[in-house]
Amino acid sequence: MEKELLKNIDNLGIRFVRILWCDNANIIRGKAVHRGSLLEYLNHGVGICAAQQAIPVMYDAPVPGSGLGPVGEVRLIPDWSTFTPLPYAPNHARVMGDMVLGGSPWGLCPRNFLKMMITQAKNEGLDVIAAFENEFYLLRQTPDGIVPADDTVFASTLSMDIHQNVIDEMAEALVQQGMLVEQYYPESGPGQQELSILYKDALGAADQQIAFRETVRAIARQHDLIASFLPKIFADKAGSGCHLHLSLWHDGENLISDPEIDGNLSGIARRFIAGILHHLPALMALTVPSTNSYRRIIPHAWSGAFCCWGIDNREAAVRVPTHPESPSSTHFELKTVDATANPYLALGAVIAAGLDGIRSCLELGVPVAVDPGSLSASERHANGIERLPSNLGESIEQLSNDPVLLNALGSDLAHVYLAVRKAEWEGMKGFELEEEVKLLLERY
Repeated sequence: MEKELLKNIDNLGIRFVRILWCDNANIIRGKAVHRGSLLEYLNHGVGICAAQQAIPVMYDAPVPGSGLGPVGEVRLIPDWSTFTPLPYAPNHARVMGDMVLGGSPWGLCPRNFLKMMITQAKNEGLDVIAAFENEFYLLRQTPDGIVPADDTVFASTLSMDIHQNVIDEMAEALVQQGMLVEQYYPESGPGQQELSILYKDALGAADQQIAFRETVRAIARQHDLIASFLPKIFADKAGSGCHLHLSLWHDGENLISDPEIDGNLSGIARRFIAGILHHLPALMALTVPSTNSYRRIIPHAWSGAFCCWGIDNREAAVRVPTHPESPSSTHFELKTVDATANPYLALGAVIAAGLDGIRSCLELGVPVAVDPGSLSASERHANGIERLPSNLGESIEQLSNDPVLLNALGSDLAHVYLAVRKAEWEGMKGFELEEEVKLLLERY
């Protein structure tokens, strides 16, 4: 295998292989190994300081209270099944890394956490298929600051024409990396785009999310543009989400729909969604984990600000889309997700919440067929519709008191993750939007 791998690398003319990881602040990081030294790192990967998992978005140093510091080394082991030449960076390739300590998966490895949740789902007879649906802005840097790369509206064909070259290059690069492009259209904000890729198994979906962000940002740069996935860049313009689409399978059969069940959702799908909604206030510390995230999640913004579900309801946190052919529903969408979330942690935690719904036989309430923000407080209360946390501090508190999610994460990962979130909340909770954007625009 080693000889075949190295021969393939040589045939492709690869000079550097980037071994990537994603930290608890959802910063994509990597170390690149030159082909001339690759044999030495082929199986044992590269070393990284354990404290990398305690670094917040604001600076490159471990946060206080994390328990991680200058002492401690883990290995970042390449998963060679993810090896991909980079069409936007000739002679470079990418491979996803797994964090290993003492020859075993490290408890603080986000990718391993998702693997464990996938295994738990399989133990329940379920395969999870997923896709992250990204929105992002194309921006230009000017002497007066950043400005949108166009001034168009939703699905504008003018925007398609303006950005055809850059979008075509992004789509082609994604396809060359094995990602199947499904749809493209300009989104509601000026310069805002949506380029969706098809679903994969859960681990593959999270890996694709890393590769998608890397590809879009790199190609935008080559066109003298900035691509930013930051949830809220402009106070008066649309925010950018990263909706998570999910379906549940068993032996090749999609389990989401059941024609004999009211609402067309199967019993197992209803319990899985009920688990997500039950834990959603705590989940948000993992799925919308930045201070900036909560500027997007407001009523009447189609961002899922209320803890409820609905069929084709874009104001509900969980939307069940209908389908023109039977079965009517093939998947569901969680809207309270954005690209400041580490995809391995976010998807893994969503699976953990859904599995708790199945194991605890949680009941799913009735679907909401109106904008929940249009209901009075008493009407929402009568229908069990709650406003979700309105800031990161609230969701941190919820996660800190959610034993199901804390147990799923494991004590070590939960401790360090919460230390990072708390440091970011304390460090940025007083920021005005302009300060957040200046710091975070190109982090995400």
